[in-house]
Amino acid sequence: MLKILYLILGTLFLGLGLIGVVLPILPTTPFLLLTAYFYAKGSERFHQWFIRSWVYQRYLKDFVDHKAMTLKAKLKLMGFVDAMLMFPFFILSYGWVKPLIIGLILIKYCYFFKVVKTITPEEASLNKSMISYKKTA
Repeated sequence: MLKILYLILGTLFLGLGLIGVVLPILPTTPFLLLTAYFYAKGSERFHQWFIRSWVYQRYLKDFVDHKAMTLKAKLKLMGFVDAMLMFPFFILSYGWVKPLIIGLILIKYCYFFKVVKTITPEEASLNKSMISYKKTA
């Protein structure tokens, strides 16, 4: 039963990620990361299918393989997450919520600028061409 729930959630996040491919206001990366997580938990077959898909290859492979993103991708992802965190920041009135959310935002920025390497768009496309070269060789 739990595996079915993982597959349903993976498919839901895949759908949101695909919508994010078309609508620039909705980020693709976090939804596809959730897709990979839930498919890995739910079914090896679905997970293998997903990591071979064009969506994974185009939007996640560089991040997973190299822990690297372009500055544009980082800012888009962090902006979306900030917007989602601001919703409870302004809605909830518990005294501990606001410091917790501010702490999460600070940790997120530290992680993305200290751990995740920033690469230029040229480096990102070079990584992709090197990957496709290895597949054809």
